[in-house]
Amino acid sequence: MDIQEIIGAIDDFVWGIPMLVLLLGAHVFLTFRTGFIQRKLGRGIKLSVTKDPNAPGDISQFGALCTALSATIGTGNIVGVGTAIMAGGPGAIFWMWITGVFGIATKYSETFAAVKYRVKDHNGNMLGGAMYAWRRAFQRKDGSIPWWALLGAGAFALLAAIASFGIGAAVQSQAMTSVVTTNIPGVPEWAMGLAIVVLVGLVVLGGVKVISRVCEKLVPFMAIAYTIGCIVILCINWAYVWPALCLILECAFTPKAAFGGALGSGVMIAMQYGCARGLFSNESGLGSAPIVASAASTRNPARQALVSMTGTFWDTVIVCALTGLVLVSTMLGNADLQQQLTAGSITAGAELTSAAFAEIPYIGTPILVVGMILFAYSTILGWSYYGNRCITYLFGHHAIRPYQVLYLVVAFLGAIGVGDLVWSISDITNALMAVPNIIVILLLSGMIARETKHYVYEDHLDEEDTDPIPQVESK
Repeated sequence: MDIQEIIGAIDDFVWGIPMLVLLLGAHVFLTFRTGFIQRKLGRGIKLSVTKDPNAPGDISQFGALCTALSATIGTGNIVGVGTAIMAGGPGAIFWMWITGVFGIATKYSETFAAVKYRVKDHNGNMLGGAMYAWRRAFQRKDGSIPWWALLGAGAFALLAAIASFGIGAAVQSQAMTSVVTTNIPGVPEWAMGLAIVVLVGLVVLGGVKVISRVCEKLVPFMAIAYTIGCIVILCINWAYVWPALCLILECAFTPKAAFGGALGSGVMIAMQYGCARGLFSNESGLGSAPIVASAASTRNPARQALVSMTGTFWDTVIVCALTGLVLVSTMLGNADLQQQLTAGSITAGAELTSAAFAEIPYIGTPILVVGMILFAYSTILGWSYYGNRCITYLFGHHAIRPYQVLYLVVAFLGAIGVGDLVWSISDITNALMAVPNIIVILLLSGMIARETKHYVYEDHLDEEDTDPIPQVESK
């Protein structure tokens, strides 16, 4: 067994049943602990487009949401849905949706903790995330921090920094290069790699404010354009939309073969793969989005937490659900596609997604290509910020520029096809970073529930948090 196979086996293990139980269990627990905060989704959407100019922070609430969405709305929303269907059958789509619904509470909780315990650096810029929640929440009166809190903080920051190279850089640039070279033959991979480095470098090297400004414009455009494209396809497939929805629900709760027996699985398999891809897609519980949410201008933690939780709704409940309906309805309406599945000529999620969109005349393939490019590019931008903040925590602000350069190098390597090992390793760390993040959220769930009752349910959202934001010493 070579190193790639060993890393792959570890990857399969860490993303297995124990991790799914941890994340999905936290989703359900925090849903009850926060009093079903999902019912305040409308308030969160309203706040996301409301400016809070006099509140402390570096970027707007909407800018923080868009930057987080830029990282979560990625290739997983397109190819990941196809992968879930191939592995778990159409019923997996329902379980993806369920993880999104319950994951809203976890995204709220982790953002609340991150904003509650954020700090300022030597320039007055906001820093936050699970690493600072570990340090500040358990700091003793004499200023010392328990070793286990330091371990939790350091583990999260290190794992997230490593994950950024694969989740953010290598795999996304590889996806962009693949979709371009497949549809435009003759474009060399190295040329795509250079183009990606230039386009990403122009934004990433400018820091969080530049990243936020770009994402504020890019994310709404790409999400709306892709959603409209999917709705057009569903209109074309109108006769198969209701049968597709019925098939998804039936396969979610009963063992059933679909598409002539080509796809089908038991309920547990559908649940496992649907939950896995849903959790991977919206990143609720991984602790990534709260890092940028901590930079938002907000007068109290509850306001930004409400805004951030809408990201899970848009990512999984809307975008992934639309993609799933497009794929299943297209497969129901195309006998040739069903024959390809039965013959075994389609064996991977990416192949299924490409074949399904290609069946839609004129607009199918362009929607897929443009969607993949924009989603992958935005993910590269979002994850560059996450890695930036984690490297700053570990090594100080002097390490930011070397990290940014290395990030661009890895993006280039991913484009030319040598990022597979980096992707596998970072996928492992992406899962493992959820462990210290979930632990600290559960430990702080009492505080989150108590303050949520005050701010949200007792209608004090306009109240300013009086706790001072401390400044950390420069390394």
